[in-house]
Amino acid sequence: MNAVTREMRTFTDAPTVTFVLDGRETTAPANETLIEIADRLGIEIPRLCYKPGMEAVGNCRSCMVEIKGERVLAASCCRTATAGMQVTTNSERVRKSQQLVVELLQSDMPERDYTRHNEVDEWAVKLKVGKPRFAPRPAVQADLSHAAIAVNLDACIQCTRCVRACRDEQANDVIGLASRGQHAKIVFDMDDPMGASTCVGCGECVQACPTGALMPARDVALSIPDKSVKSLCPYCGVGCQLTYHVKNDNILYVEGRDGPANHSRLCVKGRYGFDYARHPQRLTVPLIRRADAPKSGEFVMDPDNVMQIFREATWEEAIALGGGTLRKLRDTYGGKSLAGFGSAKGSNEEAYLFQKLVRLGFGSNNVDHCTRLCHASSVAALLEGIGSGAVSNPVMDVTKAAVVILIGANPTVNHPVAATFLKNAMRNGTKLIVMDPRRSELARTAYRFLQFKADTDVALLNAMMHVIIEENLVDEAFVADRTLGYAELAKNVQGYSPELMAPICGVPADMIREVARLYATSKGSMILWGMGISQHIHGTDNARCLIALALMTGQIGRPGTGLHPLRGQNNVQGASDAGLIPMMYPDYQRVDNPKSRERFSKAWGVPIEQLDEKPGLTVVEVIKNILAGNVKGMYVMGENPAMSDPDADHAREALAKLDMLVVQDIFLTETAYLADVILPASSFAEKTGSFTNTDRFVQLGRQALNPPGKARQDLEIIIDLAKQLGLSWDYGTGVKAVAAVFDEMRRTMPSIAGITWERLQAEDSVTYPCEKEGDPGDSVVFIKSFPTQTGRARFVPADIIPADERPDTEYPMVLITGRQLEHWHTGSMTRRSGVLDSIEPDPVASLHPVDMAVLGAKPGQLITIESRRGKVTLYARVDESSPHGAVFVPFCYYEAAINKLTNSALDPFGKIPEFKYCAVRVTLGGTAPAQISFGGGQILEPA
Repeated sequence: MNAVTREMRTFTDAPTVTFVLDGRETTAPANETLIEIADRLGIEIPRLCYKPGMEAVGNCRSCMVEIKGERVLAASCCRTATAGMQVTTNSERVRKSQQLVVELLQSDMPERDYTRHNEVDEWAVKLKVGKPRFAPRPAVQADLSHAAIAVNLDACIQCTRCVRACRDEQANDVIGLASRGQHAKIVFDMDDPMGASTCVGCGECVQACPTGALMPARDVALSIPDKSVKSLCPYCGVGCQLTYHVKNDNILYVEGRDGPANHSRLCVKGRYGFDYARHPQRLTVPLIRRADAPKSGEFVMDPDNVMQIFREATWEEAIALGGGTLRKLRDTYGGKSLAGFGSAKGSNEEAYLFQKLVRLGFGSNNVDHCTRLCHASSVAALLEGIGSGAVSNPVMDVTKAAVVILIGANPTVNHPVAATFLKNAMRNGTKLIVMDPRRSELARTAYRFLQFKADTDVALLNAMMHVIIEENLVDEAFVADRTLGYAELAKNVQGYSPELMAPICGVPADMIREVARLYATSKGSMILWGMGISQHIHGTDNARCLIALALMTGQIGRPGTGLHPLRGQNNVQGASDAGLIPMMYPDYQRVDNPKSRERFSKAWGVPIEQLDEKPGLTVVEVIKNILAGNVKGMYVMGENPAMSDPDADHAREALAKLDMLVVQDIFLTETAYLADVILPASSFAEKTGSFTNTDRFVQLGRQALNPPGKARQDLEIIIDLAKQLGLSWDYGTGVKAVAAVFDEMRRTMPSIAGITWERLQAEDSVTYPCEKEGDPGDSVVFIKSFPTQTGRARFVPADIIPADERPDTEYPMVLITGRQLEHWHTGSMTRRSGVLDSIEPDPVASLHPVDMAVLGAKPGQLITIESRRGKVTLYARVDESSPHGAVFVPFCYYEAAINKLTNSALDPFGKIPEFKYCAVRVTLGGTAPAQISFGGGQILEPA
């Protein structure tokens, strides 16, 4: 039984039994174990191998109890109650047995401690076990080969909690128990050093270990924290809850918390990617560009020598220069001459205030953020088709689904904790169907893997719909009662038979038919997708096809069904909800709708004429308008378009041309390098705010650290800049300001109207939509209707549109960009984390073995990738997951900025660039990438 099964097990549905526990008549569910019953009643039973949520194995024998009439003692973690049973947990026989077990184990403990919480020692004290009488076992050499985890097997008691954490919870299958008898030991893969194994560094084994045999490196678990702060992970959209353990205003270590999206699980970034906050390259004072340092799009960044380009300034001077110049540009050239890029890494409150500043202070809707570069096309299709840009079901619903389609996503890399629940679901019988040009780790164990040719998504998905219609698998009642436009779609897919599409998409017709039938006929089918779907010029069409699949089969509106675009950054959902997009006010109320403008003019206390009635410019459109001379000033908070935008050289040229660029950030990013004014901001762990994850959970992140030097809270900076633009805002300071902004959001956003700040503080997480106070929130939506004017969803047909740029004889290969497990987005945070950067320090390109052989390259050799827009040189890595004829490169490396090569062609609906497809040529050799001195963050040694 794995962790997910145990979480789903309910005691209320089981029949009850009455028995005697320590002389007290007790009634309990028949499937509840004795140790669970004792815990519930406050009776303490020793345990070492047992941990709630894990499969009970009963191998440590410390939880033994006495059952009347039975010859031997019983392990309470494995035994359930029966009617009339008489159980004693504290008899002399039981206590002697427990003491002996703990004494034997304690004799094998090393003299040195590896953790403050050695459970063997703790139970020895509780059971009054004295100095062990038994000889210790021989010493075991420590394995310190892993950057994050120290392996001290001299403290191992073979409880196998690490094995179950790795096997059953994270489902990575790296840790095992090898050999037998006195030679038995914990091993990694084939008894490899941990650092050389396939370990992904999630640290679940560390969190499970009771003795310190597996601990965070550098002995930080021996230090006594000053405080422990409940908060959230700052990285992907899964929204894992965690606890920061803090000493001397530094994070010692991180542990997972039992949040609704992670159930205590974390990935390598969430557990070990925190020390960037204390990196020596943190911006700690306001900076103004020196007069002798003119801006240029062609630069070599040196983050250790900031003062060659900038000079220190006071906060008053920096705000006055930045805000004052933006105000002059607005008054001279009009509101549309300014633009703002907000951040999906910031809080909901920051996103809301940022877009409000742009709309009122700049006087236009030229505001956007990184959703434009990840899921804008998905949101466009969802709003058009079903009236909501959010997910219909949480990720955890994969455990309730019979069939799950995963398309254009690699969650083991981009959403690792979500991937663990997918793997758990597969082991419990869910059929996972992976569709992707790249062979991800999940494809290895998936029920079916459809490796279609890149750029042929619509061909494949229309062929599936053709099968469903042709074979009468359509849910006719659902289509008739709850949708519009089906006839037009059915007509459109008539020409997309699997036999005709198979040569185009590269998937056999029989496989297409089988998968279509599985999806249509299961009791519950769910679709998850990522940026492999959205980052195309036909990304909106791709998402339209996925929506149509769900609608025609009625696979939406129930647990275990639905549509789920996996969100990229930690608050990309919340930032979009809060209106950080150019065509929508908060809660997706269109800026060109008179009723919406009237609503926000009243809410914000301004004349309706002050609100721009036309949608603003998107990220890529802003860059083009700077070069055209139309946009002259920008305010950028926590975004890095000089690295993340397509055709990055083009973007840098534009940013350098601005009359005024104000950048609010925690590091000298590539974008900040081109700024006129830099405002030092707060990192994630240095502020309090709400964040909305991919499941629509509004969650509370709490401040654990103080901003360094003169750095300030982001919300306060936005307010001060707004005052320079003539806005008389008074939200207060600190957490009171955050609460005041959140309360204003509630009044303008019906979807969260029922979530009070007090409730969020008390519960940590509340699901929206939650329209009235006291409502529990709806994790599954569209149960009876869709949030459209008619209450019905709409089918939108799609036809094949080829990529803007196809391979040819000059550029014969396809470039696919994305992320890697250890680094996040443009790398500004993770490359400054000691553990993460030590695992993946160098820029790499992944090629299929056949392409490597044709190129004559060996792993680790330099190769040069060139497109019509630029070229980069980096290190080759052989990778069978990359399809033949394609090269995959993460976009997090400044010294090999792959977005210099990508195409800025846009999807006409979502205005998203085509990151996932452009033509390149690859050659052997080149000049080695420059060594950038990021290094890791400050490492706190134990006291």
